[in-house]
Amino acid sequence: MNVNCPTCQKSVEWSTTNEYRPFCSKKCQLIDLGEWATESHVISAPTNHSGAHIELDEEAIAAQFEQQSKPFFDES
Repeated sequence: MNVNCPTCQKSVEWSTTNEYRPFCSKKCQLIDLGEWATESHVISAPTNHSGAHIELDEEAIAAQFEQQSKPFFDES
C-alpha cells in the first residue's frame, strides 16, 4: 500500500521495512517533529457536534479529582 509522506507528499510504501513510515525519510520525520516542537502543529480544542469549541472548566475538573477517594496514581 502506498501513502503520501505527510511532509513532502512523496508517495511512500507503507510497510514494516520502511523505518520512517509514514514519512519518506529521516529528514521529513525530523521536519515534522520540529513543527510539533514549535507548535506549528497542534491538536485542536474539543468541539461539540455543531463544531463549536467546548469550554473546559478547569476548576470543576480539579475539584472532581480532589473528591476522588483513591489517589489517581496510587500504586496499590
